[in-house]
Amino acid sequence: MDLAEIWRVMRRRWYVLLPGLLLTAALTTAVHLLIPVEYQSQSTVTLLNSSKATEAFDGNPFLSTQASLTGMADGLARNLNSDGAKADLKALGVTGTHEVKIADNAQGPFMWLTVTGTDPAAVLKSDELLAGYADKRLKEFQSQQSVAPEAMIRMATIVPPQKPEAQTKTRLQYIVMVGALGFVLSLVAVFFVEARRRTPRGKNRPDPAGTPTAAAAPVPVGAAPAATDETMALRTVGPGGAGAT
Repeated sequence: MDLAEIWRVMRRRWYVLLPGLLLTAALTTAVHLLIPVEYQSQSTVTLLNSSKATEAFDGNPFLSTQASLTGMADGLARNLNSDGAKADLKALGVTGTHEVKIADNAQGPFMWLTVTGTDPAAVLKSDELLAGYADKRLKEFQSQQSVAPEAMIRMATIVPPQKPEAQTKTRLQYIVMVGALGFVLSLVAVFFVEARRRTPRGKNRPDPAGTPTAAAAPVPVGAAPAATDETMALRTVGPGGAGAT
Protein backbone atom coordinates (compact mmCIF):
# COMPACT_ATOMS: atom_id res chain seq x y z
CA MET A 1 0.00 0.00 0.00
CA ASP A 2 1.50 3.29 -1.14
CA LEU A 3 1.00 6.79 0.24
CA ALA A 4 -1.69 7.59 -2.33
CA GLU A 5 -3.75 4.61 -1.23
CA ILE A 6 -3.30 5.53 2.43
CA TRP A 7 -4.50 9.05 1.68
CA ARG A 8 -7.55 7.71 -0.18
CA VAL A 9 -8.45 5.46 2.74
CA MET A 10 -8.10 8.37 5.17
CA ARG A 11 -10.38 10.53 3.02
CA ARG A 12 -12.91 7.74 2.64
CA ARG A 13 -13.02 7.02 6.39
CA TRP A 14 -12.81 10.61 7.58
CA TYR A 15 -15.69 10.01 10.00
CA VAL A 16 -13.39 7.63 11.93
CA LEU A 17 -10.21 9.70 11.63
CA LEU A 18 -11.69 13.06 12.64
CA PRO A 19 -12.95 12.02 16.12
CA GLY A 20 -9.60 10.37 16.81
CA LEU A 21 -7.70 13.51 15.91
CA LEU A 22 -10.02 15.69 17.99
CA LEU A 23 -9.55 13.39 20.99
CA THR A 24 -5.77 13.50 20.48
CA ALA A 25 -5.81 17.30 20.40
CA ALA A 26 -7.85 17.36 23.61
CA LEU A 27 -5.42 15.02 25.37
CA THR A 28 -2.35 16.99 24.31
CA THR A 29 -3.99 20.20 25.52
CA ALA A 30 -4.77 18.56 28.86
CA VAL A 31 -1.15 17.44 29.23
CA HIS A 32 0.03 20.97 28.42
CA LEU A 33 -2.24 22.43 31.10
CA LEU A 34 -1.83 19.77 33.80
CA ILE A 35 1.97 19.46 33.71
CA PRO A 36 3.36 22.75 35.04
CA VAL A 37 6.53 24.38 33.80
CA GLU A 38 9.48 23.73 36.10
CA TYR A 39 12.19 26.27 36.83
CA GLN A 40 15.75 25.58 37.92
CA SER A 41 18.38 27.67 39.68
CA GLN A 42 21.97 26.62 40.20
CA SER A 43 24.92 27.94 42.13
CA THR A 44 28.54 26.81 42.35
CA VAL A 45 30.65 26.71 45.51
CA THR A 46 34.10 25.43 46.29
CA LEU A 47 35.91 24.23 49.39
CA LEU A 48 39.06 26.09 50.40
CA ASN A 49 41.92 25.10 52.62
CA SER A 50 42.08 26.51 56.12
CA SER A 51 43.79 29.81 56.83
CA LYS A 52 46.47 27.94 58.76
CA ALA A 53 47.27 25.72 55.77
CA THR A 54 47.65 28.72 53.47
CA GLU A 55 50.27 30.55 55.52
CA ALA A 56 52.98 29.21 53.25
CA PHE A 57 51.14 30.78 50.29
CA ASP A 58 50.77 34.20 51.91
CA GLY A 59 47.20 33.33 52.89
CA ASN A 60 46.00 32.68 49.32
CA PRO A 61 43.67 29.64 49.58
CA PHE A 62 43.51 29.12 45.79
CA LEU A 63 47.23 28.28 45.76
CA SER A 64 46.79 25.57 48.36
CA THR A 65 44.74 22.62 47.14
CA GLN A 66 44.63 19.09 48.52
CA ALA A 67 42.95 15.87 47.42
CA SER A 68 41.24 15.70 50.80
CA LEU A 69 39.15 18.73 49.86
CA THR A 70 37.52 16.79 47.00
CA GLY A 71 36.79 13.92 49.38
CA MET A 72 35.23 16.37 51.81
CA ALA A 73 33.12 17.85 49.01
CA ASP A 74 31.81 14.41 48.11
CA GLY A 75 30.92 13.62 51.73
CA LEU A 76 29.20 16.99 52.18
CA ALA A 77 27.16 16.48 49.00
CA ARG A 78 25.96 13.09 50.19
CA ASN A 79 24.89 14.56 53.52
CA LEU A 80 23.02 17.43 51.89
CA ASN A 81 21.06 14.94 49.76
CA SER A 82 20.03 12.82 52.76
CA ASP A 83 16.51 12.65 54.20
CA GLY A 84 17.62 14.46 57.36
CA ALA A 85 18.96 17.38 55.34
CA LYS A 86 15.74 17.49 53.30
CA ALA A 87 13.73 17.81 56.49
CA ASP A 88 15.99 20.59 57.78
CA LEU A 89 15.81 22.48 54.48
CA LYS A 90 12.04 22.16 54.38
CA ALA A 91 11.86 23.66 57.87
CA LEU A 92 14.02 26.55 56.66
CA GLY A 93 11.54 27.25 53.84
CA VAL A 94 13.17 25.47 50.92
CA THR A 95 10.54 24.34 48.39
CA GLY A 96 10.74 22.09 45.36
CA THR A 97 13.51 19.56 45.00
CA HIS A 98 17.22 20.11 45.50
CA GLU A 99 20.37 18.28 44.43
CA VAL A 100 23.98 18.71 45.49
CA LYS A 101 26.85 17.07 43.63
CA ILE A 102 30.44 17.59 42.57
CA ALA A 103 30.50 19.69 39.39
CA ASP A 104 30.97 17.79 36.14
CA ASN A 105 34.57 17.72 34.89
CA ALA A 106 35.64 19.60 38.01
CA GLN A 107 39.36 20.10 38.53
CA GLY A 108 38.91 20.60 42.26
CA PRO A 109 36.36 20.52 45.11
CA PHE A 110 33.66 22.41 43.18
CA MET A 111 30.03 21.66 43.98
CA TRP A 112 26.77 22.39 42.19
CA LEU A 113 23.77 23.35 44.32
CA THR A 114 20.58 22.98 42.26
CA VAL A 115 16.95 23.67 43.16
CA THR A 116 13.98 22.85 40.90
CA GLY A 117 10.38 24.00 41.37
CA THR A 118 7.35 25.59 39.72
CA ASP A 119 7.65 29.08 41.29
CA PRO A 120 10.65 31.05 39.97
CA ALA A 121 10.88 33.38 42.98
CA ALA A 122 10.66 30.48 45.44
CA VAL A 123 13.28 28.52 43.48
CA LEU A 124 15.78 31.41 43.65
CA LYS A 125 15.17 31.90 47.37
CA SER A 126 15.50 28.17 48.01
CA ASP A 127 18.84 28.02 46.22
CA GLU A 128 20.15 30.83 48.43
CA LEU A 129 18.95 28.99 51.54
CA LEU A 130 20.58 25.79 50.31
CA ALA A 131 23.95 27.52 49.91
CA GLY A 132 23.76 28.92 53.44
CA TYR A 133 22.76 25.53 54.85
CA ALA A 134 25.69 23.83 53.06
CA ASP A 135 28.18 26.24 54.67
CA LYS A 136 26.58 25.63 58.06
CA ARG A 137 26.81 21.83 57.71
CA LEU A 138 30.48 22.07 56.70
CA LYS A 139 31.27 23.95 59.90
CA GLU A 140 29.21 21.53 62.01
CA PHE A 141 31.13 18.53 60.65
CA GLN A 142 34.41 20.03 61.72
CA SER A 143 33.14 21.29 65.06
CA GLN A 144 32.02 17.76 65.91
CA GLN A 145 35.64 16.68 65.41
CA SER A 146 36.92 19.53 67.61
CA VAL A 147 38.78 21.20 64.74
CA ALA A 148 40.28 24.57 65.65
CA PRO A 149 38.67 27.53 63.82
CA GLU A 150 41.93 28.47 62.09
CA ALA A 151 42.31 24.91 60.78
CA MET A 152 38.75 24.55 59.43
CA ILE A 153 38.02 24.01 55.73
CA ARG A 154 36.08 26.94 54.33
CA MET A 155 33.45 27.37 51.64
CA ALA A 156 33.44 30.11 49.01
CA THR A 157 30.83 30.96 46.39
CA ILE A 158 32.09 30.82 42.82
CA VAL A 159 28.75 31.38 41.05
CA PRO A 160 25.84 32.78 43.11
CA PRO A 161 22.32 31.37 42.63
CA GLN A 162 21.32 32.10 39.05
CA LYS A 163 18.02 33.40 37.73
CA PRO A 164 15.68 30.39 37.39
CA GLU A 165 15.32 29.07 33.86
CA ALA A 166 12.28 27.22 32.50
CA GLN A 167 12.77 23.47 32.01
CA THR A 168 10.30 22.53 29.26
CA LYS A 169 11.95 19.35 28.00
CA THR A 170 9.94 16.93 30.15
CA ARG A 171 6.59 18.50 29.35
CA LEU A 172 7.41 18.65 25.64
CA GLN A 173 8.31 14.96 25.66
CA TYR A 174 4.94 14.06 27.21
CA ILE A 175 3.06 16.22 24.67
CA VAL A 176 4.87 14.64 21.71
CA MET A 177 4.35 11.15 23.09
CA VAL A 178 0.59 11.64 23.61
CA GLY A 179 0.17 13.28 20.20
CA ALA A 180 2.04 10.54 18.35
CA LEU A 181 0.20 7.75 20.18
CA GLY A 182 -3.18 9.34 19.48
CA PHE A 183 -2.42 9.77 15.77
CA VAL A 184 -1.24 6.18 15.40
CA LEU A 185 -4.32 4.80 17.17
CA SER A 186 -6.55 6.93 14.93
CA LEU A 187 -4.91 5.45 11.82
CA VAL A 188 -5.28 1.94 13.22
CA ALA A 189 -9.01 2.56 13.72
CA VAL A 190 -9.34 3.90 10.16
CA PHE A 191 -7.73 0.86 8.54
CA PHE A 192 -9.62 -1.52 10.81
CA VAL A 193 -12.92 -0.07 9.63
CA GLU A 194 -11.70 -0.14 6.02
CA ALA A 195 -10.80 -3.81 6.30
CA ARG A 196 -14.18 -4.66 7.80
CA ARG A 197 -16.01 -2.85 4.99
CA ARG A 198 -14.03 -4.57 2.25
CA THR A 199 -14.66 -8.08 3.59
CA PRO A 200 -18.39 -8.49 4.48
CA ARG A 201 -19.18 -10.96 7.19
CA GLY A 202 -20.05 -14.45 5.95
CA LYS A 203 -18.62 -13.95 2.45
CA ASN A 204 -15.64 -15.63 0.86
CA ARG A 205 -15.53 -18.35 3.47
CA PRO A 206 -14.36 -21.79 2.25
CA ASP A 207 -16.64 -24.79 2.70
CA PRO A 208 -15.61 -27.18 5.45
CA ALA A 209 -13.68 -30.20 4.24
CA GLY A 210 -15.88 -33.19 3.40
CA THR A 211 -19.14 -31.22 3.23
CA PRO A 212 -21.18 -32.15 0.14
CA THR A 213 -22.27 -29.26 -2.04
CA ALA A 214 -25.69 -30.75 -2.82
CA ALA A 215 -27.71 -33.39 -0.96
CA ALA A 216 -29.16 -36.31 -2.88
CA ALA A 217 -32.98 -36.52 -2.90
CA PRO A 218 -34.23 -39.35 -0.67
CA VAL A 219 -36.01 -42.31 -2.27
CA PRO A 220 -39.44 -43.18 -0.74
CA VAL A 221 -39.70 -46.59 0.93
CA GLY A 222 -41.30 -49.18 -1.40
CA ALA A 223 -41.00 -47.09 -4.49
CA ALA A 224 -39.80 -48.81 -7.59
CA PRO A 225 -36.55 -47.65 -9.00
CA ALA A 226 -36.82 -45.33 -11.89
CA ALA A 227 -37.32 -47.11 -15.16
CA THR A 228 -34.66 -46.85 -17.71
CA ASP A 229 -35.11 -47.23 -21.39
CA GLU A 230 -33.10 -50.11 -22.60
CA THR A 231 -32.95 -51.54 -26.07
CA MET A 232 -32.34 -55.25 -26.23
CA ALA A 233 -30.65 -56.47 -29.29
CA LEU A 234 -31.57 -59.98 -30.36
CA ARG A 235 -29.06 -61.83 -32.40
CA THR A 236 -30.13 -64.93 -34.40
CA VAL A 237 -27.61 -67.24 -35.84
CA GLY A 238 -28.47 -68.06 -39.48
CA PRO A 239 -27.60 -71.04 -41.63
CA GLY A 240 -24.46 -69.59 -42.97
CA GLY A 241 -23.23 -68.63 -39.60
CA ALA A 242 -24.19 -65.01 -40.20
CA GLY A 243 -26.12 -63.41 -37.57
CA ALA A 244 -29.26 -61.32 -38.08
CA THR A 245 -30.37 -58.67 -35.74
